Amino acid sequence: MRKAEKGFLIGQVAKRTGSTVSALRFYEQKGLINSERTAGGKRVFRASEIRRVSFILIAQQLGFSLADIKAQLEKLPDHRTPTKSDWEQISQTFKHDIEVRIAGLERLRDKLSGCIGCGCLSLEVCALYNPGDSAAQKGAGARYLLGDKPHQ
Repeated sequence: MRKAEKGFLIGQVAKRTGSTVSALRFYEQKGLINSERTAGGKRVFRASEIRRVSFILIAQQLGFSLADIKAQLEKLPDHRTPTKSDWEQISQTFKHDIEVRIAGLERLRDKLSGCIGCGCLSLEVCALYNPGDSAAQKGAGARYLLGDKPHQ
């Protein structure tokens, strides 16, 4: 990938990150990434924007919203290339959200074949763990996947 005079052209960033040019324009419009313009009007991105785009893409794949991602990226400096320390700060604040998601995925993996407290009462085991849909008293949704314990 040949660098443009002051950075990378949008097509180069798209190719390197596996994104699309339209997605990069969208991310820029939403304030997630930044570019400068050449005299001819072409977008030129600093090399550090490649890392931001890569972070956006993987965070989206893991189910984080663009609002969540933007909140994290706003902690990075705009006036200079983020350092390892800058990224470690995001890592620490993002860590809790990631751990909550991991715990939820583990509950889903471990309990999906049993009663999840959703109210369907379609499995035989539901009559034992959620008689008469008693889980509904705890609120909406799959109560046992959300962390509630069945009455026993």
